[in-house]
Amino acid sequence: MIAQLTVYFTYIIEQLGYWGAGFLMALESMVAPVPSELVMPFVGFLAAEEKFSIPTSILATSIGSLVGSMISYYMGLWGGRPLVLKAGRYLLLNHEHLEWTERWFAKYGSWTIFVSRFIPVVRHLISIPAGLGKMNLSQFCIYTLAGATIWNTFLLFCGYKLRENWEFVQRYSHEVDIVVGLIAVAALAVWAGVTHFRRKGAAALRKAK
Repeated sequence: MIAQLTVYFTYIIEQLGYWGAGFLMALESMVAPVPSELVMPFVGFLAAEEKFSIPTSILATSIGSLVGSMISYYMGLWGGRPLVLKAGRYLLLNHEHLEWTERWFAKYGSWTIFVSRFIPVVRHLISIPAGLGKMNLSQFCIYTLAGATIWNTFLLFCGYKLRENWEFVQRYSHEVDIVVGLIAVAALAVWAGVTHFRRKGAAALRKAK
């Protein structure tokens, strides 16, 4: 299945250029099953072959990620869970993954929008609970764009450096996802712990006064 998707995605990019890459990354940021690991390394390969510009590739795919994320955000904001579940039936939405992502967002807050861009599965769904929770739109866009740009650029340069062997990234993308995801989760846990103790310390000082 992965091989078939790769052929399909590369065909779209070859035919539509930057628009195709941006479109696929928009789908990737929604609930559609479009892994960025099957898109960005090939974009990097095309950049290495001087068929694509690196800055334009990053711009197009980052904008695509933001657009897709905003669509999911507004699905949650305007339609709520019923609309998300109804639309998700046509995009192979996994209800258990959505519920896990909602709990993740509720526990750690808006900072998860940035961190989740580096975590498999969660990156496809995190915008929905942000909309459901009516997160500040400007903050949502900043976190989404920052995280998506970093992740997309990382995969692009992997494909750029490997050139003809860009499919190597796809082959080991699951392992890369796990490592990056664990680092992101650990960083978020440390941040949450530090924030908790700071608030606790501030509350103790106020009581002491």
